[in-house]
Amino acid sequence: MKLLTCAILAGAIIASPMSASAGPIRARMVNQQQRVYHGVQNGTISGAEYRKLERREASVALQRAYYSQTGAGLQPWEKARLNNRLDNISHSIYRDKHD
Repeated sequence: MKLLTCAILAGAIIASPMSASAGPIRARMVNQQQRVYHGVQNGTISGAEYRKLERREASVALQRAYYSQTGAGLQPWEKARLNNRLDNISHSIYRDKHD
């Protein structure tokens, strides 16, 4: 039940409307969630790996929401930081799916 709740919460955070400059970051987050979901569906990502990845994705979503509160869009350094975190998560997804 906790797993489902975390997935719904993360999906709601990612799907929430944010500034237009966060569009590419949001698209990356959605893509990564789809990769995780497919990995769980075909059995290449375990439940523990799924929970860890979802926590990390939710953390990035919260950070993006925090950065977007200014109303002026994301600053270049904020975009760079979010993209760096998403790069790290992407590598983790790949490793989890291929180990």
